Amino acid sequence: MRAGQPGTKRMMEIYGDKLVCIRYRYDGEKKVKYKTVEIVIDSGFWEPKAKGENEERRIELKINYNEIELRAQVKEAGGIWKNEKKVWEIGYKKAKNLGLEDRIVSK
Repeated sequence: MRAGQPGTKRMMEIYGDKLVCIRYRYDGEKKVKYKTVEIVIDSGFWEPKAKGENEERRIELKINYNEIELRAQVKEAGGIWKNEKKVWEIGYKKAKNLGLEDRIVSK
């Protein structure tokens, strides 16, 4: 429930403008209800990177079947095999760190 909605009044009195939302979780086995609150503890200016600078974007790499060690490195770095395209998908920054920029098939 978002702050200010019915049922959040008591928590609004405690946390004020810092309250973001309240969640209820239920444990059927233990028969316990949990109430959690999300509050803002800090805020500051943030400017996102320009589109082209986003190093967390996912890219596709071409790695040959017989390059077993390289495939293992990509997998260890969080790469995912995409069978339908026969490529590895991984974050650009991780591919760059592994020196695999020349194997990028799509950006």
